[in-house]
Amino acid sequence: MSVTDVRDPLDVDRIKADFPILIRQVHGKRLVYLDSANSSQKPLAVIDAMDRHLREYYANIHRGVYTISEESTAAYLAAHQKVARLLNAPSWREIVFTKNITEAINLVAYTWARANLREGDAIVLTEMEHHSNIVPWHILAAERGIELRWLPITSDYRLDTDELPRLLDGAKLLAVAGMSNVLGTINDIPALTEVAHAAGALVLVDAAQAVPHLPVDVQAWGADFVGFTGHKMLGPSGIGGMWAREELLDAMPPFLGGGEMISDVSFEGFTPNELPWKFEAGTMPIVEATGLGAAIDYLEGIGLDAVRAHERLLAGYTLRALRERFGDRLTIYGHDDLDTRGAVISFLFENIHAHDVSQVLDEDGVCVRAGHHCAKPLMRVLGVPATTRASFYVYNDEADADALVDALVTAEKFFAV
Repeated sequence: MSVTDVRDPLDVDRIKADFPILIRQVHGKRLVYLDSANSSQKPLAVIDAMDRHLREYYANIHRGVYTISEESTAAYLAAHQKVARLLNAPSWREIVFTKNITEAINLVAYTWARANLREGDAIVLTEMEHHSNIVPWHILAAERGIELRWLPITSDYRLDTDELPRLLDGAKLLAVAGMSNVLGTINDIPALTEVAHAAGALVLVDAAQAVPHLPVDVQAWGADFVGFTGHKMLGPSGIGGMWAREELLDAMPPFLGGGEMISDVSFEGFTPNELPWKFEAGTMPIVEATGLGAAIDYLEGIGLDAVRAHERLLAGYTLRALRERFGDRLTIYGHDDLDTRGAVISFLFENIHAHDVSQVLDEDGVCVRAGHHCAKPLMRVLGVPATTRASFYVYNDEADADALVDALVTAEKFFAV
């Protein structure tokens, strides 16, 4: 059965109605938002939940015995529990909130890594990583003399797993993206984890692009650290986090010192709090946690299996449309195996700069990202300074893909003059 014979499980027209921003017009054209890999739009359910929290029971958490503080605390705790349910984590206490996945990866780098890695130890990264999963390890390498090793990509934009056992020899950590934000490649995390653990290395997964778009089961993945971020999964900015195995979190020193992360403080020292509060110092993003919880409710109401099936169909439709309309004039950076790629499509006209294409598309109301996508090492491997990237989500449909193609036709004609 071909992908065209499969029925789309989502009622996208109904979903679009849940996103108030999508009624906007830009330059007299309907808004076609194709930049969800950068940051997603927010449904009314998230906006209303945050508004209700602010209007009805905003107060600081953990610190008040009065009614609205207890209600605010309960909502914050519920958000941890919802994330744990979404990720199939064994315990909500293994969910640590941060302001985004960048901070979550830095948390691991500044706690687990600095407590356990010494000069001469090695970390294996991949050529498709986001800067957030590169720069913290460069900082550590400069500070501690850690060796960074790089798992290459193949000519068809996948990880070269043949090289993995050699690179893992003596390594302490494999840090890998669950899904590339440039190529759309979905990596086989259980298989990578099995090889890494057999070599004695732990595994950190940057799941910023995976959690919003497909079912993620941290127990099935078998990884040790899994990071996520709220603003890419229909939630607000300012909140994300890290799941990690409880025994690792227990052994790790605190990341930040201050209020709430302690159970006791004296003139002689302090005793850290229990999990996850040990890693949540100060006043946290309280209302944002409520928004994240509402986003999870919304995604679970749709079903992550349905989200994945919808995006698989939409990616196939868009890839076919681009290749049929532009042929070799447009280079697409990513493979066509819909079972192992997401709805992130990066492309480049040979003689038109990515930023110029993006600007022309904006005139037609089509929002795409142009640039290096916080993946400069990967751009160097691809041999380009930048790409244009269209990324799809639950509120996109074939009409949006058609609008992209039509706008690209306009852009190509514009720069051919």
